[in-house]
Amino acid sequence: MEDQWQKAYDLAVEVTKKAGEEIRKAGESEIRVLTKSSTVDLVTKTDERVEKIIIGSLKEEFGEGTHCFIGEESVAKGEPCILTDKPTWIIDPIDGTTNFVHGFPFVAVSIAFAVNKQLEFGVVYSCLEDKMYKARKGKGAFCNDEPIQVSDVKDIHKSIIISEHGTDRTPEKVTKIFSTMQKILCIPVHGLRGSGTAATNMCLVATGAVEAFFEIGIHCWDIAAGAVIVQEAGGILLDVDGGPFDLMSRRMVSANNDIIAKRIIKEIEIFPSMRDDAPVEKH
Repeated sequence: MEDQWQKAYDLAVEVTKKAGEEIRKAGESEIRVLTKSSTVDLVTKTDERVEKIIIGSLKEEFGEGTHCFIGEESVAKGEPCILTDKPTWIIDPIDGTTNFVHGFPFVAVSIAFAVNKQLEFGVVYSCLEDKMYKARKGKGAFCNDEPIQVSDVKDIHKSIIISEHGTDRTPEKVTKIFSTMQKILCIPVHGLRGSGTAATNMCLVATGAVEAFFEIGIHCWDIAAGAVIVQEAGGILLDVDGGPFDLMSRRMVSANNDIIAKRIIKEIEIFPSMRDDAPVEKH
């Protein structure tokens, strides 16, 4: 029987690489000559250009109207962020925009594909490192075509945990984020890290470099591809309250195993974050 989504998967890898090369080129040629005030403009333009490259390539292959798209840039412009049963591409053209502006070497292109609300595959290209992470449901996870697997650490004291403080600077939320980090650090764990990109953080869980990643306030396009890669590398995904993972909830723990995940969950101070698929109020 023909593998229905192999062509889509192969194209996703090809398009992700192409998008990453575009980002690298923009970083090398344009950022050096910019003032601080014009870097935001560059990020917006590069984000939009890369998303157009990705969506344009996919529409060309699969035809207009046959597949749906959820992308960071298009959602920012008011398009709906609703996962239906139709084949859907979930895209983050540049995950790690602040890193991109500063030349901090973790910037990723993230593309995931879902059918019937189930994630089929995910591709994350860490373009400044030139690392291509990819996974298909039931077929394992890979980095630059080498198989990857989560770590086998079960002792929380021997773990490294990765997280981010996010973009929301509301004092109440920042206090809860840093309170959680302090409590986890004082378990104690070996260390806390943060790459500045959720997609890369999840890939670091998948390769066994860290034991877990948690965050509240992320978006579905930040984590959809990483979710497949973590699971196919033998890891698990949970809600921050210990319940089942919900892609649209904007909160998640990904870990190498249940023991590490549940120990971290005990320390997380949860704060509200509006769902990605919440109805948009029209003015």
